[in-house]
Amino acid sequence: MWDRLAASDPGLLRLTAGLRTVTAIALTLAVLAALRVPVSQLVAGAMAAMVATFAIREKQRGRQAVTLALGLPVALASVSLGALLSQRVVAGDLFFVVLIFCAVYGRRFGDRGTALGLIGFQVYFLSLFVRAAVSGLPELYDVICVAFACSAAARFVLLPQTPAGTLDRLRRAFRARLAQLIAAQTELLDAGPDDVEKVLEDLRTGTARLHETALMIQGRLEDGTSDPAVARLLQRRIADAEIAAERLGLLLLTARSAERTDTLTLHLPGAPLPSGGELPVRDEATAALRRDLKALRVLMLRPAGEASGTALAQVRNRLLGYREEENLPDAAPAVQDVFRGLGEAARASLGLRVALDGPQDESDDSPATARSREELDAEDAAIETSEESEPAEAEPAGLKRPTTRAAVQVAVGSLLAIAGGELLSGQRWYWAVLTCWIVFINTASTGEILVKGYRRLLGTVLGVVAGIGLAGLVGHHTWTAFALVLVFIFAMFYTAPLSYTLMSFFVTAMLGLLYTLLNTYSTAVLVLRIEETALGAACGVFAAAVVLPVHTDRRTNDLLVAALDRLAEVTRGAVDQLSGGAGGDLVEQARELDQALADLRAATQPLTHPITPLRSRRDTARYVVALLETCAYHGRSLAATAELLPTHPSIAADPRLRGACGRIVHNIEAIAAHVADPRSTAEIETGPSIASMLEPGSLRTPRYGRVTDRVLRHLQRLDEAVSGLARPLGVAGGPAQPRG
Repeated sequence: MWDRLAASDPGLLRLTAGLRTVTAIALTLAVLAALRVPVSQLVAGAMAAMVATFAIREKQRGRQAVTLALGLPVALASVSLGALLSQRVVAGDLFFVVLIFCAVYGRRFGDRGTALGLIGFQVYFLSLFVRAAVSGLPELYDVICVAFACSAAARFVLLPQTPAGTLDRLRRAFRARLAQLIAAQTELLDAGPDDVEKVLEDLRTGTARLHETALMIQGRLEDGTSDPAVARLLQRRIADAEIAAERLGLLLLTARSAERTDTLTLHLPGAPLPSGGELPVRDEATAALRRDLKALRVLMLRPAGEASGTALAQVRNRLLGYREEENLPDAAPAVQDVFRGLGEAARASLGLRVALDGPQDESDDSPATARSREELDAEDAAIETSEESEPAEAEPAGLKRPTTRAAVQVAVGSLLAIAGGELLSGQRWYWAVLTCWIVFINTASTGEILVKGYRRLLGTVLGVVAGIGLAGLVGHHTWTAFALVLVFIFAMFYTAPLSYTLMSFFVTAMLGLLYTLLNTYSTAVLVLRIEETALGAACGVFAAAVVLPVHTDRRTNDLLVAALDRLAEVTRGAVDQLSGGAGGDLVEQARELDQALADLRAATQPLTHPITPLRSRRDTARYVVALLETCAYHGRSLAATAELLPTHPSIAADPRLRGACGRIVHNIEAIAAHVADPRSTAEIETGPSIASMLEPGSLRTPRYGRVTDRVLRHLQRLDEAVSGLARPLGVAGGPAQPRG
């Protein structure tokens, strides 16, 4: 059960966020109840504790403490201004717009600027919600101070979270998701014609979730480890395990098919599985394969302390033995390839275990295991932290800076929301402003804001229905209502990264209970909330579309160019190293490629959303992203193989690869130039396959064996995928030019 929880919530980040916020609120309510404050101040304390807890996103505890300390005077100043300006409508509205601009502009100063801006805005909103007056400010000061103190207690004493602890939980999540992926691969062996599509979808989901966890680990290595060399080693071992698991899935799919499975099958939803394969069958080889997949799952899942003993050592030795040709069972070539993939996955498991758990007991090692350890030790010794740093790119200035542009947009949208909200309700106009503010958080294009506004409106409508029912059930049972509020707050933070609609549902249902506690509940109030939410979303979308707009097409094109540039860098660097040159920091380049692809995937969500009326455009966006994920897989694999070159005498450099790679890099750059400027005349080059360019007779040079074959296979697939990208993006092709 713990492994399932670790896999569903990597690093337990959502669980910790929900529990910490609920604990801070519960502590605040307990202290304030002991002081016998009125219900309105209980509500204010609960909201202040929630803001003080969720606003701070920094990873280091020291920085968190400083930000929380700075947030308290910001909160006191904000609530004071809210109370002072509550009776001055025009001045209050204008100040609110200025505050919103400053809060969004503050994002350019990093996590601390974002947190202080969020605290200032939300506490001003709190003053409007509880109708703060100047006469009640001393009591509100006390309530806010208690809330911040309780938030600090929850964060630093009751539910502490260190970067190293978070990284450790993320590593456990990686193991758990790796085990889930192998379990799905095992199901593929026995899946009949009616079940194979569902199992294939599980395989795609498992592959995507494993990659997501790898990215999360990469993002926390710097803070979670004290030694850069250790961070680099762990990053390398995580990448090895991810590549080995994905390759094993491809080999299993190929074993089921009459022809080699395209990598695109694992990344494109709805891609068909090639038919005509021989599996599932019941013979000795597939029975051994089924057994060894289950054994690999155990080795991947369990840490060293939980996976020791002679029996497991024998299992590990058997799996690593498949790296030797003489240990392969008598089976069809495609099935033998799966056993080879099992051996490589077992090697990745061993490397991951050493990186995560330290030195292992080697007394039961077989010769194959000993050789694998020697290879891993040689790689570990060769890993050095690069001291080189690329010059930072010049950030855009003025209105071209994203934070400045967003601040102007949200200020204009909020001004419209205030004007429209006042027409709907002179007392609760601020709901429209809150919605306008929220739809701009973590969005960067008009399409993203439109989708977020739609999701918030849908969640609000459903939450209003729930709030009406709950208000009738709870009535005026104060502590029952507060208990439900805590449940909804936990659910809100736990579901926020998964579904913005669900989060909006829990927020609105919680507000219905808060209105009940403040004796201001009515069905008309909740219906007004829907109207104000719709108005705020509309104002946000209008401002994003008219004021300094960043259209979805433009943003996705920029991110697509960035991803293509990173892909060209990884491919060029890997092939340079495989050809005998110096490829640079390939692990870091692969990480940058993964991050660029993740940014692109997030930006295309408005284009791939189910409600989009442009179905052809949606299918094209999905196809392009899937092709890029395929390219990234082959790029990562080339980088991982190139990193082995200095430490493995069995892998020889092949200078012919540089010439074969020239066409691929040229085509990537041509596509990037066309996306950046449709008037570009750059064309992709077509010609003979990469494999045929390196046939033994062509350059009178012998091939170097299985490793070179694997490199050729990745280059061939990368070449095909890049050429496939040119078609939906409208890039013309021409014959290949001679290359030296």
